[in-house]
Amino acid sequence: MAATGRKHLVRDFNHFITCFLCRGYLIKPTTVTECLHTFCKSCIVQHFEDSNDCPRCGIQVHETNPLEMLRLDNTLEEIIFKLVPGLREKEEQREMEFWRRNHPKENGRENLRCQKIGFPDVEGVAGGGEEDSEGTTDYHRSDPQIAICLDCLRNTGQTGENTVTNLMKKFIRCSSRVTVGTIKKFLSLKLKLPSSYELDVLCNGEIMGRDHTLEFIYMTRWRLHGDNTYPMVLEYRPRIDFG
Repeated sequence: MAATGRKHLVRDFNHFITCFLCRGYLIKPTTVTECLHTFCKSCIVQHFEDSNDCPRCGIQVHETNPLEMLRLDNTLEEIIFKLVPGLREKEEQREMEFWRRNHPKENGRENLRCQKIGFPDVEGVAGGGEEDSEGTTDYHRSDPQIAICLDCLRNTGQTGENTVTNLMKKFIRCSSRVTVGTIKKFLSLKLKLPSSYELDVLCNGEIMGRDHTLEFIYMTRWRLHGDNTYPMVLEYRPRIDFG
């Protein structure tokens, strides 16, 4: 006899995937380790600004710093994104809009440059210099966009360390299809490095390959670390020759 499976609606699971504080779907679900109640990260952090007690059961979470007792639940986040169609894309769009509103000066001109060098034909743009990048057609504008922060990692003790400096504007926004190789070309142009000068680009202390896209790095290196926030931080430094 064939088994007839009962179809479940999303609302059947709402009790488990909605936030007690905002009544919306859990965004960055964060669990209080003392009582295992889960809330949106922003909701519970804001609540703890006024109280040290769990808003659901009333237990005192910590006498002085309840934020120490919070843990992100990445597994639950993935389950919610699979259950609720379009929620991931909607939330990513909200994050990007928030970033644009709150950092307009840091994202302005630098964003445009990053978008313009993030194309498959970037070899010609990188070779032509900064002025050529301003005149190229703005492809990939419809791609999913990602905001990143490029930080200089200078304490390496390597020869030539002083050649690499901080960018004047380190926050940029570009296509999620941009590769690490493109980021290196962008850095070389902005920092006016010699063509023979090699850089390492790192995420969470791990050197990223030239063909890694920003989307791949975000999904596999950045978001898996619960303490990381938006935008994604990439560090750069002079190439270290381990040979």
